[in-house]
Amino acid sequence: MFHVQYQPLRPITQTSLSGMCLKLILSRPVAFAQLWKSWFSSHSLVGNKNIILMGPPGAGKTTVGRIVGQKLDCPVIDIDNDVLETTWNMSVSEKLQDVGNEQFLEEEGKALLKFSASGSVISLTGSNPMHSAGMQHMKKNGIVVYLDVSTAVIMNRLKSMKVDRIVGHCPGSSLKDILQFRKQFYKRWYDIRVLCGEDIAAEVVAEKVLDAVKRYQNSELETFISTRSSRSGRTTEKNSHKYFGDVVTEGLAPDGGLFVPERGLPKFTAGEWQGLIEATYIERAQVILERCIHPDDVPASKLAEIIGTAYGENFTCSKIAPVRHLSGNQFLLELFHGPTASFKDFALQMMPHIFAYCIPRSCNYLVLVATSGDTGSAVLDGFSRLHDTDKQRIAVMNFFPEDGVSPIQKSQMIGCQTENAWSVGVKSDFDFCQTAIKQIFTNSDYTGFLTVEYGTALAAANSINWARLLPQIVYHASAYLDLVHQDVIPFGSAVDVCIPTGNFGNILAALYAKMMGIPIRKCICASNENNVLTDFIRTGVYDLRGRKLIPTFSPAVDILKSSNLERYLHLIANEDGQLVTQLYNQLENQGHFQLRKDLLEKLQQDLVAGWCSEEDCLAAIHSVYSTTGYILDTHTAVAKVVADRLQDRTCPIIISSTAHYSKFAPAILRALRITEIKQNPLSQLHLLSSYSPLPPVHWGLLETLRKKGNEDHQVCAADMSMLMSHIETLIQNNFM
Repeated sequence: MFHVQYQPLRPITQTSLSGMCLKLILSRPVAFAQLWKSWFSSHSLVGNKNIILMGPPGAGKTTVGRIVGQKLDCPVIDIDNDVLETTWNMSVSEKLQDVGNEQFLEEEGKALLKFSASGSVISLTGSNPMHSAGMQHMKKNGIVVYLDVSTAVIMNRLKSMKVDRIVGHCPGSSLKDILQFRKQFYKRWYDIRVLCGEDIAAEVVAEKVLDAVKRYQNSELETFISTRSSRSGRTTEKNSHKYFGDVVTEGLAPDGGLFVPERGLPKFTAGEWQGLIEATYIERAQVILERCIHPDDVPASKLAEIIGTAYGENFTCSKIAPVRHLSGNQFLLELFHGPTASFKDFALQMMPHIFAYCIPRSCNYLVLVATSGDTGSAVLDGFSRLHDTDKQRIAVMNFFPEDGVSPIQKSQMIGCQTENAWSVGVKSDFDFCQTAIKQIFTNSDYTGFLTVEYGTALAAANSINWARLLPQIVYHASAYLDLVHQDVIPFGSAVDVCIPTGNFGNILAALYAKMMGIPIRKCICASNENNVLTDFIRTGVYDLRGRKLIPTFSPAVDILKSSNLERYLHLIANEDGQLVTQLYNQLENQGHFQLRKDLLEKLQQDLVAGWCSEEDCLAAIHSVYSTTGYILDTHTAVAKVVADRLQDRTCPIIISSTAHYSKFAPAILRALRITEIKQNPLSQLHLLSSYSPLPPVHWGLLETLRKKGNEDHQVCAADMSMLMSHIETLIQNNFM
């Protein structure tokens, strides 16, 4: 273990610093410049704060601390050598043998409580975080950096170091058990996590620590811009930059564009991804989202609490998003184990808690959402799980096409209503509902009126909200890591993904996972008979002229205007907001636009597309059930048909199973050629259940239909003034 003798530093006052500077300027001007550069580098990064390295024994805290200290030219303190052994006048191992595990932790904590330093790099012991008071004392003047090394790697390191006992180790407990037990304490205290792979050099870890500390102290670098903002406008408009908390609460940019991170998404190294292969879904989500959300916006500890709440008891499968082999090289990513049985739960069990944390306490908020079927119930369920104090200042209004969702989807949305969460059926299609919400958001006179008259601001919960997209990146990354964990592929081998696509959010999240380092080769966009996206990806022409929305068995992708496509076009156009504005103005005014040839070539490097007829959708459900006993929902069947046509079978293909078949019982019963179909949704589910299907009928749907299936809801015409009237009524009922 590297030994650093720590001696308390005499404070440098302005007078003493001036005297030192004057002597050096006169005698050794070059030395003065070097001293000033070193001091400024250390002071600007650390100031009076300490960098506190935390992690299990064998994580490399001492060695990394020494390197970081050298780079910053600041004191380095090793708690083991420089504090504990000096205080106790004996080695740590002797003390442990002398007093035993419990007393050792107490003695160690007492030593921490008496310790103070500033502007230093401090390496904690592996057991320091288990003493609450001691760690609270250390955090008061420090940034805690968690060197996250997998348990398997630590076990190998300790074995090579011939360490066979650590604090807490006793007869009947294994070293591995103790290391796993300690993780809960590390996760409680850290401000920053640094992922450390098996073969990563200490120098590289030290650089990662410095980069992480710089990021922690420079939240102003992680700003968001509109997809329609010009480059010149970004530098001249003071308020053009937004932070994560701003974009969560505002939803849509003032110019009608969508928010995207100005510097793009973080990239993970292959080693960092490999370090997550053994991790649980919740652990993967924590690591990925920490890198996408600055701790100034949501601290790591709060983010962990939100993720734990979102994916804890609310999901019926312990794996959260399991990957199941279907046949051949095809795998299903099951995204329907949440409370409302669709992939929307992954974002909407998290997003309400993030939203409640980010919004200012001085204002009430009405969250507006348009749904083509699944989003509505997921939003209503997610916001219903907030604390009562948050519900008092947050209300939800869900607009859905009255005749454009399945009977069970409608029953869900009606059943999920509460005092502050309403569902309104609109006598139109999803595109009208979504466009209406966008127009309401960009109507500054109306939003200003709501703020002044009712003290209420509007927010969005559709995938136009950035907080909706981030959690979806996680399950695409997790699916790939699961295939590696199952020994289907080695890390680095490519996969294709096939996703039923309407609003382009889910497939965009897969493209983002690819950008962050997941080896996805092609994203296959699967459309139903509303195949505007398929035509666009094949030709570069987005053409709505003469198109009418066709109601299908897969209503969640019955969409002609794909909102999140705008984010992808902004990406491949090198953030040319003026071009994006031009394209979408043309779409709005003329009903079509065409991509330049170079942009179409870029797009086709990432995407291929196909579409599926209604007949082929039902035939696929019947065929898969006949051969495997597994029931696909209608959207997954669309993706299955397209995957069969477009895959080249040179790599695995992951098909996103975006909803549980229970939500579309009439279509499923028809596909399975069951002639006796009852009108009551609950009876339909019971009939499906009698076939002992795989997977079983969704419990959450059964519960919703049993408890609240007959409640009423409001219906209105496809008229903007009517929608606004409903909005004001809900605000008056809840906030006045």
